[in-house]
Amino acid sequence: MTIETDQNRQTISVVMPAYNAVDYLKQSLPPLIAMRDRGEIEEVIVVDDHSTDETLQFAQSLGATMMQTPQNGGPGLARNLAAPNAKGDIVWLVDADVIAHEGSADKIREAFQDPGVVAVFGSYCDKPPAQNFASQFKNLVHRFYHQRGRKVASTFWAGCGAIRKENYVEVRGFDVQRYAVPSIEDIELGYRLRDRGGKILLLHDLKATHLKHWTMSGVIRTDIFCRAIPWSRLMLERGGLTDDLNVSKIERLRAVFAALFFASFLAPLISLQFWWAPIAMFAGAIIINAHLFSFFNQCKGPLFALAAMAFQQVYYVYSSAAFAYCLLESKLGKPDDPAEVESSPGSKASGAA
Repeated sequence: MTIETDQNRQTISVVMPAYNAVDYLKQSLPPLIAMRDRGEIEEVIVVDDHSTDETLQFAQSLGATMMQTPQNGGPGLARNLAAPNAKGDIVWLVDADVIAHEGSADKIREAFQDPGVVAVFGSYCDKPPAQNFASQFKNLVHRFYHQRGRKVASTFWAGCGAIRKENYVEVRGFDVQRYAVPSIEDIELGYRLRDRGGKILLLHDLKATHLKHWTMSGVIRTDIFCRAIPWSRLMLERGGLTDDLNVSKIERLRAVFAALFFASFLAPLISLQFWWAPIAMFAGAIIINAHLFSFFNQCKGPLFALAAMAFQQVYYVYSSAAFAYCLLESKLGKPDDPAEVESSPGSKASGAA
């Protein structure tokens, strides 16, 4: 580890978009203010996206530097407003529903000692406060894939990620014209940073706690309309699938197996002697997803692991169907983006998908 002197120590500005997020800020903002007061970061900028609650007043009361978007435009617009005006050399993006862990600033600063690194990001911890199945599943799956992802990443995550300010400004930040509704604007930004020769690192020890309470309908809607469809479109435009995180080659194989698992339910309808087919295929799904099943079991026990593995097969099917839809769409012509129909611009400004 290289020891930085005061003269060459890189400074960090936190940028946090917030829309009707006062309840989240009560937990996520104090740790960042404490980091600022200890001198670990330069400033904490909260960008109010025209909230109708006490978001602005509460953030001001804690001493955050406040900005406000000209209109409700989502987290990308809020980040783009603040980043060019940040004092720090590094812009650390933290969602309002994310609690950054102690020591994060030092981990970020150390990673940026490599001059080739333009961005870094971390992952959620394995202990989200929301205890319902949907919240636990969504959070743990996110952590699993980020913990197993390659250190030199192919994309970026803005829930708890940092970018050199000069590189952020150079690429003009998030594409809020294309992604007026929060979805994969951070992934697209990561592609542009890499296209310019920059290196993005996935820091496995950079952890944060996600406060969001998910519902099953919210998980499915977000996965399809805010992730699978726009990400599939982006990858197809760029010439093919990315071999990383949850779209890697092995993940595609698992998606095929999930489709076969659901197809196996037809076997008993054809002949009762094949009653065992779905059970065997589910056992096969557990085997081919052994690391994920083990992770679920370690975190939440066997019953949760079995339920989560069953839903993971559902996830594979609807995500694959979304990609197939986009592939067909690319051949026939692109209609209106379903994500724009599904959400309103400010609906997810306080947190990441």
